[in-house]
Parts: sequence; structure tokens; C-alpha cells
Amino acid sequence: MFASPGPIAFQLGPLAIRWYGLLIAVAVLIGTSLAYREARRRGEDPEQLLDLLTIALVAALVGSRLYYVAFNWSYYSRNLWKIPAVWEGGLAIHGGILGGVLAGGLYARRKSLSVAKHLDMVAPSLALGQAIGRWGNFFNQEAFGTPTDLPWKLYIEPYYRPPHLANYQYFHPTFLYESLWDFLIFVFLYLGLRKPMEGRPGALFLCYLGLYSLGRYFTEGLRIDSLMLGSFRAAQVVSLILLIASLVGLALIYRRRGRDGPG
Repeated sequence: MFASPGPIAFQLGPLAIRWYGLLIAVAVLIGTSLAYREARRRGEDPEQLLDLLTIALVAALVGSRLYYVAFNWSYYSRNLWKIPAVWEGGLAIHGGILGGVLAGGLYARRKSLSVAKHLDMVAPSLALGQAIGRWGNFFNQEAFGTPTDLPWKLYIEPYYRPPHLANYQYFHPTFLYESLWDFLIFVFLYLGLRKPMEGRPGALFLCYLGLYSLGRYFTEGLRIDSLMLGSFRAAQVVSLILLIASLVGLALIYRRRGRDGPG
């Protein structure tokens, strides 16, 4: 059993530094450094990658927030001043992926850069960044799962429990499940697939997308705060779509490479 120490990391006078924002900053710094090194290893211009990442990260932050706000519009329409309050939580990863890939891809096309190669260079960083960032949910006591008595159960304070589960104290730490899964994806991509797939642009990113979607589909099934599309969990619907898209994309890449001969 474990429990969150609270959302505040430390105070600087009247300014409260929250774990959520601090972890996002750490994830961005580590992920950017990793992608920068990968660009140098591949003989690409790392400065151009940094420019692309700056645009993609801003777009990812905006996209992830807007995605979350859109699915909770009944609340935010009455509390418009809360929309920018990302430090309180409320970032949807699927919105971030969509925003970041779209903005980064448009920038790459404008600069005549290979979109597929640059997606591959950041794929391991995305997985590692998500593994780190998920711990923000732990400190905010959000994104937890159904009640459980497992040894690794997560204690949730009464204030954060949904009304219909107010009598339960311990819940599945779904943030932990996803964080561990994302870290395993990072290790698999970085140590196992990064170099063998270098001759197939786009394949590494599609592996990241498919593996993340597979894990997210199952962890989402345990959560009690899912964003909904009618009677379906939005994250599960999107995960299935992305998983299928990644498998089709990989099949097309390998089919094309097989037709063209070994690279």
C-alpha cells in the first residue's frame, strides 16, 4: 500500500511548485536531450530537431489540454478561467500526440525534412517522457482505477474519491501500470529496435504508437474517470484506431522494403 504526499513539491514564498508541472518539465528536458543525441548519432542536424521539438511540444501541450477540456466542457464552460490551469492536472495524452505530430509534421514538411525520420528520432523520448509524466497523476490523486485490495493498492484521500465510491479507501494505481508499461516500451525501442529499424523510416514511431495504444487500452479499462464517447471510453476507442493504424503502417513499410530489396 502506498499514498500520495500531496500535489505540492515545495513553496517559494507565495508560489507553490507542483509535482505535476515539475515532472512534465523533467520529462521534456530528458526526452529532448535523448532525441538531440539520437539526431547527432544519425547524422541529422540536431538544431533543426530542437526547433521542431519546440513547436511540437507547445502544440502537444495545447492539444492535450483542449482535448481534455472538450470532453469536460460542462464543467469548463462554467469555469472558463480554469482552462489554462494545466498545473492542476487534466492533460489527455491522445490530444497531445495529435497536436504534436500535426504541428511537428507541418514544420518538417515546410523545412523539407523527413517527417518519418524525425518521428523515429523522438519515439523513445515520447515513451520515456510519458513514463515520467504519469507520476504527476499520483501526486494529484487522479487517474486511479477501481477499488482493490492488492498489495500495491493506492490510498486515495476522501476528497478525491468519486461519490459513489466514497466508502472505499484503496484503488488500482493505474498511473503506475501505465508508467511501467511506457518505460518498458522505451527500453524495447531504445535498446532493441532503434538501430535495426533505422533503415525503415517511420517504423520505430509506429511501434511506439502501437505498443502504447495496446497498453493504454487495458489500463483505461480499469479507470473510473474515463473521458466518454457515448457509452464507450474515448481512450479505448482512440487506442484501437491507433493500434490498427500502426499495424497497417508497419505492414506497408515492410512490404515496400521487401519489394525494393534489403536496405
